[in-house]
Amino acid sequence: MLETLSNEITCLRNSTRNPMDNVKMDFHLHDSYEIYLFLSGGVRYFIEKNSYDLVPGDILLMRPDEIHKATFTSNETYERIVVNFSENVLRTLSTEENELDYCYSNRPHGEKNRLNSTDDEKNELLALFDKLIMFNTYEKKWNVQLKLSVFLELLVRINRIFSDDRHSSPTHLNHQRLIPILEYIDRNLHEDLSLKSLQDKFYISGSHLCQIFKQATGSTLHEYIIYKRISKAKRLLINGESAYGASLKCGFSDYSNFFRAFRKVTGYSPREYLKQITKQ
Repeated sequence: MLETLSNEITCLRNSTRNPMDNVKMDFHLHDSYEIYLFLSGGVRYFIEKNSYDLVPGDILLMRPDEIHKATFTSNETYERIVVNFSENVLRTLSTEENELDYCYSNRPHGEKNRLNSTDDEKNELLALFDKLIMFNTYEKKWNVQLKLSVFLELLVRINRIFSDDRHSSPTHLNHQRLIPILEYIDRNLHEDLSLKSLQDKFYISGSHLCQIFKQATGSTLHEYIIYKRISKAKRLLINGESAYGASLKCGFSDYSNFFRAFRKVTGYSPREYLKQITKQ
């Protein structure tokens, strides 16, 4: 039991030199919860319909259904620590009166994802992150119990920071005109979301829409819509919808296009994805 929980928690510290020259970041969409601590670099981070210019010590919290992506604004070395963990870990370690998913469930979808931390809080979090990494690297007796205790302390600290409104941070999405468009896309993934339909509905030229979306996210609007549709398709599949039915309800008129997009985003076919979810 404890070993299973421990294996469902991963912690990695990554450093990337010259990211603008060497790395192309795509949208991320995964089935785990995520805690992200930003250490250095020039990064604008897009989550759902919001964009944040990060400063060292910033904490990002992402639920499995929140699409996110980093865009580089300088070639400064990009360093961050990321912890991923399953919903099962949250449920098992929570109590009825003290739910550890508080910082994930007590906010609107795609909002209040970024938290500021003081220097003291940042150093305390770094110490906990480093311990988690050490437990993954060196296998010793009772490491499983130690890893879970450190993770539990980390999540308690994150929840306390989240509960303090002084730590919340506003969005820095430069083009406010994008917000109603992205909200419309999110509500109407089953509809025609072609560039022509969007420009007719919002009275904006297609080229300008693509330009401001690229400036805000570093990616194309088409890629964003595909990832959002696949996110919805995953939820439908988990709830018992057939792959063909999910493809139609997510706006794919051609099943082969849906199949290819699903495999590209998730790494699995719809059937393989359900098998992986069942195993978890």
